[in-house]
Amino acid sequence: MSTKQSVIIKQGNLFEVDSPLHGKVRGERSVMDFPFFALSKVAVHKPLVYEQENVKIEIRPSATGIATMYDKEIILYIASLMAQEISRGGEVGQDFTFTAHDFFRITGVARPGKRDYQRFTDALERLQGTQIKTNIRTGAQQDKGWFSWLAEAAANYITLPNGEEQMRVVKVRLCAWLYRAIERDGHIYSYHHDYFRLGTIERRLYEIAHCHCEGEAIEMPIEMLSAKVGSASSLSKFKQHLKEVESDDRLPEYAVTLKDVIPETPRIDSRGRRITKPDTVVVLTPRTRRSTPALLGNAAA
Repeated sequence: MSTKQSVIIKQGNLFEVDSPLHGKVRGERSVMDFPFFALSKVAVHKPLVYEQENVKIEIRPSATGIATMYDKEIILYIASLMAQEISRGGEVGQDFTFTAHDFFRITGVARPGKRDYQRFTDALERLQGTQIKTNIRTGAQQDKGWFSWLAEAAANYITLPNGEEQMRVVKVRLCAWLYRAIERDGHIYSYHHDYFRLGTIERRLYEIAHCHCEGEAIEMPIEMLSAKVGSASSLSKFKQHLKEVESDDRLPEYAVTLKDVIPETPRIDSRGRRITKPDTVVVLTPRTRRSTPALLGNAAA
């Protein structure tokens, strides 16, 4: 099935595709933990910057905008193919060939139509065009310059007897930064199958909880969580959204709770007056175990 140069998903009859991904969807920790993707469905053309503690991420848009959380599904799919082959003892390179048919099966698109395929090719374009620069090391190396999620991306088509074009296979080259993280670092996490049913903020909440809870609850200031999620909304709107998530209790595997706490150290405003308004803290709790939450005070931890 595999060679050191590429993972090739073999295909027989075009309409009878055997699934190449048999296990769970999996992702790499750094890509889960930090806000590398835009939350909005509307094209984001403004560069994004994330900087907390010793982690810095800069993102430049492509001509069609910054790659979105929905575009990220393709990265998760490729990472899953790679992790699956490594778990079988295979050696993989950065090149992957797969069918869009299987990608749609994994992400829950039962009967993909023309619009779904167009969104898929648009996503490939954004993943190749979006540029990232970060000081996060992978494989004990740091890339000083810019990179794109996909160094190369192409969808191959065949022409049917009626003259219509139909996508056959997709060929991509994964960026060296993420390839090293999966192949050398091995910090791989399985995703719950309901992840693809969530909205973008809920997806980020799930990923952050999945990275940090490790069997026990964690809590962090709402300001820190907003930055880690990558929210561009005001803090008040973000808080309102979190309250809806808390009320609906719709995250798989984790519960979200908001609480107000009085700061131990009194705060003073610009006029020298004491600020009495409490701070909002968000608690992320695994459903399988509830315990005293640990304070997540270091964004780079």
